[in-house]
Amino acid sequence: MSQKIYCISGLGADHQVFKRLELNGHELKPIPWIRPEKNERIDKYAVRMIQCIDESFPVILGVSFGGMMGIEIAKLINVKKLIIISSIKSPAEMPQWMRLAGKLQLNKILPIKSYKITERIDNDRLGVSNEEERLLVEQYRRSADSMYMNWAVNQVLNWKNGWQPGNIIHIHGDKDKIFPVKNLKADHVVKNGTHLMVYNRAKEISELLAELISK
Repeated sequence: MSQKIYCISGLGADHQVFKRLELNGHELKPIPWIRPEKNERIDKYAVRMIQCIDESFPVILGVSFGGMMGIEIAKLINVKKLIIISSIKSPAEMPQWMRLAGKLQLNKILPIKSYKITERIDNDRLGVSNEEERLLVEQYRRSADSMYMNWAVNQVLNWKNGWQPGNIIHIHGDKDKIFPVKNLKADHVVKNGTHLMVYNRAKEISELLAELISK
């Protein structure tokens, strides 16, 4: 019987970001983002996301904002393992500009939607390296719910967390431009890995995940 790995994507992509991962003997089960309620706190949102987890003591894999949400879920239920990729464990690991933007509530003043004029910059920060990846990210931008996006950006910039489970494993790329590796402490650093490495370095990430999950 295959073991389920519950996958939570980040802000810049949906469950398609996991489609290149290959983990024999494991079933990757994406947890879909749900529409937030008005002024919903991240901890209350996590309670609703748990409804998609249909077993006790799960393995959770979270990418970017999905890693942060994984920590919030681990506050509510016991997890076998929490693996976060291209993510952070606390606000202290955010780049300074993010902490400042949250403090000044710039996300409520400036538009967060990606426009054609900024897409190239946004793609570079994500680590988009070819046309296939560009189309993947562009498709998500077009389909993303604006209410969810505004809510999620606000949660990232204003995240208050000083806790992490003892069984958390942090995988990060040394070329990540969203959350620079110099600001955080990762358990495994992937050479030349970008913020999108779960997709464009899927073979290497799959091998590392298989090793970590088997322990």
